[in-house]
Amino acid sequence: MSAPAVNGPGVFSSTRARIAQRTLRSDRWWLSPLRVNLGLDAFIVYATIRSFWGSAYWVDKYHYLTPFYSPCLSKSCVAGSSHLGQWLPEFPRWIPLGALILPVLLCFRLTCYYYRKAYYRAFWLSPAGCAVPEPRAHYTGETRFPLIFQNSHRYFFYAAFLLACLNTYDAIVAFHSDDGPGGFGFGLGNIVLLGNVVMLWAYTGGCHSCRHVFGGRLTHFSKHPVRYWLWSKISWFNGRHMQFAWITLGTLAFTDAYIAAVASGIIPDLRFVG
Repeated sequence: MSAPAVNGPGVFSSTRARIAQRTLRSDRWWLSPLRVNLGLDAFIVYATIRSFWGSAYWVDKYHYLTPFYSPCLSKSCVAGSSHLGQWLPEFPRWIPLGALILPVLLCFRLTCYYYRKAYYRAFWLSPAGCAVPEPRAHYTGETRFPLIFQNSHRYFFYAAFLLACLNTYDAIVAFHSDDGPGGFGFGLGNIVLLGNVVMLWAYTGGCHSCRHVFGGRLTHFSKHPVRYWLWSKISWFNGRHMQFAWITLGTLAFTDAYIAAVASGIIPDLRFVG
């Protein structure tokens, strides 16, 4: 019989036999965390570059504003892109125009229950997969600094909800066109913006915190039929939270890339009206 492992929690407990292999799994268990790692890395690199790009974020002719720069509140913002006004002075070149909003979006995603699972496994290998031991012997959970910060997720949800409202407003404003009948315009960019907004609502509305807002602390669902109906609908999206989390990364990047391409004159916007 193999000698017992050293004292510690989980796979390091004294009751577990010591084995030379990291895991006895014979499948490609490492493939899932690798895909997550590459996917998150790709989005982080793209979003970072575009956040500091400082141009090609607004199409004045069609009123397209990329979500990476909304709201644009600095006097550094190009004319027309500040839907809420320019409350702030000009930013130095090294400060992104979305500096106020990007940290909120980042923190909302970082503290999201699904994303915690994703980057805990992909980056920290904590654990990389079922029946695969972690590279560390001690685990304190989310009870100490810095991971205790994860408990602030519900508050970032409220901010993300307001941002989803703002992105919806941006998508509506984009239906204005100086060349369209009655000032109305409709093009492929509108479809892209609307698609992104719909997916953002599906992701934000399926958040565990949103589900708790409508159905939490209820003892009897039968006494609250409206809240129960809302809770049940949100639960459907909550069950697909992982899918929408990835879809929205794709729609955010695609929406930004499309608007950047149109704003730079690389491609024309396909117009249906105006």
